[in-house]
Amino acid sequence: MIAITSRSSKLLFARPELSEAEASALNTQFRWLILVGLILAAAMEVLDTTIINVALPQMAGNLSTTTQEIAWVSTGYILSNVVVLPMTGFLNSFFGRRNYLIGSIVLFTIASLFCGSSHSLVELIVWRVLQGAGGAALISTAQASLVQVFSQDEQKVVQPLFLMGLVVFPTLGPTLGGFITDALNWNWCFFLNVPIGIISASIVFFFLHDTQKAKGDTPIDWAGISLLTIGLGSLQYVLEEGEQDDWFSSAVIVRFSVIAFAALAALLFWLLSKRNTHPIINLRVLANPSLSGGIVLFIAVGFGLYGVNYLFPVMAQQEQGLSTLQTGLAMLPGGIASAISIVFCGVLSSTRLDARLQTLFGIFLSVTGMILLSRLGAQSTPDDTYWPMIIRGASVGFLFVPVNQMAIGSLSARDVNEGAGLLGLGRQLGGSIGIAIIATALQNNFHINRANMVADVTSTNPAFNDRFADMSGALVTHGYSAVQAQHAALGLIDQILTQQVMAKAFDDTFGLLLVVSLAMIPTLLLLRAPKPGASASAALH
Repeated sequence: MIAITSRSSKLLFARPELSEAEASALNTQFRWLILVGLILAAAMEVLDTTIINVALPQMAGNLSTTTQEIAWVSTGYILSNVVVLPMTGFLNSFFGRRNYLIGSIVLFTIASLFCGSSHSLVELIVWRVLQGAGGAALISTAQASLVQVFSQDEQKVVQPLFLMGLVVFPTLGPTLGGFITDALNWNWCFFLNVPIGIISASIVFFFLHDTQKAKGDTPIDWAGISLLTIGLGSLQYVLEEGEQDDWFSSAVIVRFSVIAFAALAALLFWLLSKRNTHPIINLRVLANPSLSGGIVLFIAVGFGLYGVNYLFPVMAQQEQGLSTLQTGLAMLPGGIASAISIVFCGVLSSTRLDARLQTLFGIFLSVTGMILLSRLGAQSTPDDTYWPMIIRGASVGFLFVPVNQMAIGSLSARDVNEGAGLLGLGRQLGGSIGIAIIATALQNNFHINRANMVADVTSTNPAFNDRFADMSGALVTHGYSAVQAQHAALGLIDQILTQQVMAKAFDDTFGLLLVVSLAMIPTLLLLRAPKPGASASAALH
């Protein structure tokens, strides 16, 4: 999209020139319709991050690929999304917010159509990469547009509605993806975006007007774009593939780690260089302690949010034996609790209650949920996870809304897109780091706990001898010979041991998420309460 010139973008989305006052008046007149269009755009992006995961096994079978190869359908999307996210501030300025938003929706929709029509893995991955690039603008830029369209008093209603969609739709993703895959096929998980994208793009095209002109004559920081792409792309590859490649025992992971470190270090040097008069990322916004603290906190929030969304389905299906659809339904109450808490926090944003106290309460809820999840045990059932997931879900609103308010509330209008993009990058990177660490921790905890428990399964352990004798005797009474009974008893003991080891591994890994939740507390020292007059209008993702 960067290759498109500002002039060509103006021709593509041409409309009569309006003054700032005329544009603002039209935006105000059609603001609620614009809200629907922007929510639909964001819904496509967040839904696509979870709905596809359920369909990956069917994709692998239809496209004749391995499980590892088909994972690139998700990896390619995240790679491009992470790379483009920090550029959204520049792209908004270069093309104009409205033009960039429409172009992103159109790109996402067209890419979705071709994803669903793909007949090979390479073809599907290429379109997923383009889809991820288009999706980067569908949250931060859409929310920045809401600030432009709605008055400050209306933000306490508008922003929670928008954020609610960002939480609810990913929760519905596994359930909806499972239903579509079973009833139709995986292609329709992509085709679903096409009518949504057409409606969203049409609403934005006809009813949203820019109040600021594009700066298409701004020099493009090609060096910064190149270093950013190489650095973040390599880092994301390491996070996505490191666990299954056994991390630094793989030469490929080592090489990409070195490339990521070198490229990001060079990028930082270049962004701070006096020779770079128009950097692709404006780091001066990080001088705001609330934004910096918000980014750090969002890394932790992303770690926990994505970590639980990864770990809970694995536990539900492997330990509790739930199907994909049942797992999605088990996660639904937590998503509803998140939606309710977001609306509630939106109401609180109009009061004098310190946003830092709301965030602290959100951390308390997150810690409580993790404590309950880390104590489930081997005999846990879906009923045992009901309240822990609701409590953990309720924490989301108290972490997202006030942190957004504090992080962006004190920024000037020209810095909003930069801040929103960096916050989104923090959340996405935190999620990628979280999934990578959680997947590795789960595997390590399983092996460690198994080694510890197997050490007690010896003939010198009286408890083992008694259990073994009881089981062997019971099998003999059911017609087994003495030798057959002993072999069968050992098999049953191994099965019980594996179940206990697995439960202990999940409990220990949820304990790691508990530590991350506690680690959020010091970041509150960096945050500052919004200035008077800064309300939910600044609550950007």
